[in-house]
Amino acid sequence: MTPSGAVRSVQVLLAFATLALSGCLYGFSGGGGLPRNLKTVAVQPFDNQTASSEVQRELLDEVRKGLRERLSLREATEQKADVVVKGIITRYEVDLPAGSSADPRQTTSTRRRVQLVIDIEIVDQTTGRSLYSKKQMSTEGQYPEGGEPTGRKAAVEAMVTQLIEGMQSQW
Repeated sequence: MTPSGAVRSVQVLLAFATLALSGCLYGFSGGGGLPRNLKTVAVQPFDNQTASSEVQRELLDEVRKGLRERLSLREATEQKADVVVKGIITRYEVDLPAGSSADPRQTTSTRRRVQLVIDIEIVDQTTGRSLYSKKQMSTEGQYPEGGEPTGRKAAVEAMVTQLIEGMQSQW
């Protein structure tokens, strides 16, 4: 093969690769993994079966933010929304030991953890079909002694990530 023929072959291969990649990128560009007709969401306040009002408020705020920023869904009233999110906070345990001293005579813990458990259902109101449903979805967040808000924030963020990944895995 002549040098100009080799250059031409490389150019053709590069052009083909560019076209192939642009086609793949185009196919993944809309809607964040949800059907394109789903554009709006209503997130109902989660029923809270725990003693912590903070976890209810923080979870609601983070779910709304995650669906807006990561799935490009706009907030709407329940009557006008394409998607409705409903959930129940079934357990919120705090002050669970996460790490302790190796000395059995010393029982002080250096790290603590919170555990958050929810039941969730996400419904496509345009079809009535469940987009995602999970019972006893559980996450944890660790924190240093006396820093429960830090652990709660970590558990809530992990819950939202798990929720969004679960929704996206359906498509």
